Amino acid sequence: MHPILTVLAACYGAVAGVFVPRAVYRLAVEPEQQWRAACPEGHPITGPAGGWLGLARCAAPAPTAPAGLPDDHPDGTLPAPTASTGPTGPNAPTGPGTSAAHGTPDAPTAPTDPTTLTGATGPTDATGPTDPTVPTGSTAPTDPIAPTTPTDPIALTAPTGPAAPKAPAAPAAPAAPPGPSGARGRPHRVHAYGPPAVIVALLTSLVCAMLSAAVGKRPELAVWLLLAPVGVALALVDTAVKRLPDVLTLSLTAGAAALLGVAALFPGSAGSWPGALLGGCALGGLYGLLFLIHPSGMGFGDVKLALGLGTVLGWYGWAVLFTGTFAGFLLGAVYGVGLIVLRRAGRKTAVPFGPFMLTGALLGLLLGGFAS
Repeated sequence: MHPILTVLAACYGAVAGVFVPRAVYRLAVEPEQQWRAACPEGHPITGPAGGWLGLARCAAPAPTAPAGLPDDHPDGTLPAPTASTGPTGPNAPTGPGTSAAHGTPDAPTAPTDPTTLTGATGPTDATGPTDPTVPTGSTAPTDPIAPTTPTDPIALTAPTGPAAPKAPAAPAAPAAPPGPSGARGRPHRVHAYGPPAVIVALLTSLVCAMLSAAVGKRPELAVWLLLAPVGVALALVDTAVKRLPDVLTLSLTAGAAALLGVAALFPGSAGSWPGALLGGCALGGLYGLLFLIHPSGMGFGDVKLALGLGTVLGWYGWAVLFTGTFAGFLLGAVYGVGLIVLRRAGRKTAVPFGPFMLTGALLGLLLGGFAS
């Protein structure tokens, strides 16, 4: 037992498991579709390795206010109208009965008597007799002895010239450009998709920790740790849509054969590379025969998965290969019988067999690691 190595393997598994949900989401599709290229929000999935590496999150910007609406009404609703019913502002139209300053109707004015001369201080009583000695346009005779106060014509008359121009309004500050967190500084709404990342990370971490505790500091441990996230992704995809994508099964087979060949070159390895290749051919042939005998009871994806698992189990010998294969069939049979007993499935109900094959292979690797 190497506690430090086991802790490091568990940490590696947790980090690697965080990136598994994106691959599971992209590959959990119907057989006629290869994989998903967009997140549930419709945005293209981009990132390293063609978008396969990354967190299963979609950062969609928060809704912004439509053009012409204030920022405090991003939902498209207009602000409540004010009490004023007329146009306001310096350029508001004016007309009869309308105040230019406030846009409200003025009070009615009395009609002007055409017989009243300009400059008179009061209207002339049209019903009374007029005194010929009083000049027209005056309301009372003027005393020639009483001094009169000169009248300033400028003070009595309102200016008729144009109003003084107002100072130009300061230009509005330009809107701040959209920041990295969203338009107009609003934060993104992050949407997670795929299986829960925390659960997947814990599962991958547990698998890596068990492999490290069983194998120790032997060279093949690096191979098992690299293949563990692929096995977890295969189990989750098969559980979700009952299919094993070629991009994972064939990668598992090729990666196991190549990496074990490299591990065999280092001293201290406890397996045999030729035995691994023979194990892959043997288990793949067995599953291929079962597929030919009963095609409806087993998918061809299981046959391709058996090639990779046989390579992995064959590294430790034929006994481990047999144990891992038998454990997979046993776990699948127990699960199927349990569903029938609980009346949650019938004899012809399709059950994903990939998770049980992978679990049986994990048990075989643990047995081979402890035994060697």
